[in-house]
Amino acid sequence: MGGHILWITKKKFRSPQERKALSHAKDRRNTYGENDKASRKAIPLRKAQESRKDRHKVAQELAILPRLDEESAGLIESSARHDVHRLGGWKKAADTALGKVVAWALERREERAGRKAQARTRRQRS
Repeated sequence: MGGHILWITKKKFRSPQERKALSHAKDRRNTYGENDKASRKAIPLRKAQESRKDRHKVAQELAILPRLDEESAGLIESSARHDVHRLGGWKKAADTALGKVVAWALERREERAGRKAQARTRRQRS
């Protein structure tokens, strides 16, 4: 026979309740308030802007090197070489956990429940 090997995987069985709890903990939803497709362009744009800002800052510092004493020039050159300006910078904020989004939706649903009946009774009283 051929060199076929039968792979047996030991996948842990999870109940539907366990899978749902994991999904609520791990899955994420975009609650930033803009169109969810906008982040496809916005995230790369912000990264590019941050890089441009860093390169501009380094270029400005390197332009004044000839006018500085040797110790200051060495420090600026070292910081430029080691990308010190990139520390910190812009970071993408994590999306909200699905569990929180579902909880907010349920809260809003409870707040809205019975509004129609309340409005109807107010109209009848007036």
